[in-house]
Amino acid sequence: MYNLNIMKIDARKLSPEEQREKRTIALRMREQGYTFKATAEAVGVHMRTVAKWTETAAQEGKQAAIKGGQRGAKAGERRSLSSSQEVLIQTLITDKMPDQLKLGFALWTRDAVRELIQERCDFLMPVRTVGEYLKRWGYTPQRPLKRAYQQNPKVVQRWLDEEYPLIAQRAKVENAEIQWADETGVRSDSHGGRSFAPAGKTPVRLVSGSRFATNMISSVTNRGKLRFMMYRETMTSQVLIRFLDRLVRGSEGRKIFLILDNLRVHHSKKVAAWVEARKEQIELFFLPAYAPELNPDEYLNGDLKQQLKTGRAARTQAELEERVRSILRRIQRRPGRVSSYFRHPKIAYAA
Repeated sequence: MYNLNIMKIDARKLSPEEQREKRTIALRMREQGYTFKATAEAVGVHMRTVAKWTETAAQEGKQAAIKGGQRGAKAGERRSLSSSQEVLIQTLITDKMPDQLKLGFALWTRDAVRELIQERCDFLMPVRTVGEYLKRWGYTPQRPLKRAYQQNPKVVQRWLDEEYPLIAQRAKVENAEIQWADETGVRSDSHGGRSFAPAGKTPVRLVSGSRFATNMISSVTNRGKLRFMMYRETMTSQVLIRFLDRLVRGSEGRKIFLILDNLRVHHSKKVAAWVEARKEQIELFFLPAYAPELNPDEYLNGDLKQQLKTGRAARTQAELEERVRSILRRIQRRPGRVSSYFRHPKIAYAA
């Protein structure tokens, strides 16, 4: 049992060992189902602190969350975002528009990115620094294609309060496995890292002069199961059906409840007809429009792209595909890592 009546203390005054002990207890309590409020009261910190530890564990692993960050900034250390936070922000800017993430902007301006960083990383970055990050990432102002869709908060709340609980209840009654799926693309020039070098001598990284890419569709469960399929072509009904067929054949007779976003191909007549013919084996459900934060498979995509930043840059498409496949198989062998995606505060409803 945990003592839920501990007074809040200034954690900055604790020794590193005492801080690690508090983080360990807090993460264990969250795994056991305690609320953020109860956990915060038990270890004597604010709920926001517990949420931050939980998010770090989900993105970087439990040991990283327990270890914590460096106390204070070292001389010359000017980075405001961690590597994992950089990947998260880049992924959201690339894959979504601000209004899809419930931000008060139509386009990705420096102010919009600043607000995104404040919401996801919990600190306010100077606009000038935001511009420096965008420049370093290779992001330039471009004229976007117009889309008229916006996330509806009422629809999102109905999903959280009514629709998903019914899906979970049905899955329990029918012994179905709930899987969450999403697609992502990886480009040969999209995961460059940083390298130490003497001041004034910029390091040179040899890369292929040609650009190439690969695509991946995957599904995850809150029990740590990961399935994935790679493909080079664009996502079509036939590609999606190929993936669905693999899921069904690998389900060992258990029905699958697959939750997807609202990509047009997910609603195609061909896909609907294929699923209808196998309705005893698989059923599709759809997230509210433009609510990527509700899909745990998005965190797998971020995990993949973070790991791609390390190691030698791929020089051929085959090499890029092999790297992606190798990383996914490594994650696949670590169900605890996959389960950790569901401990993110935005995904906790599905844990």
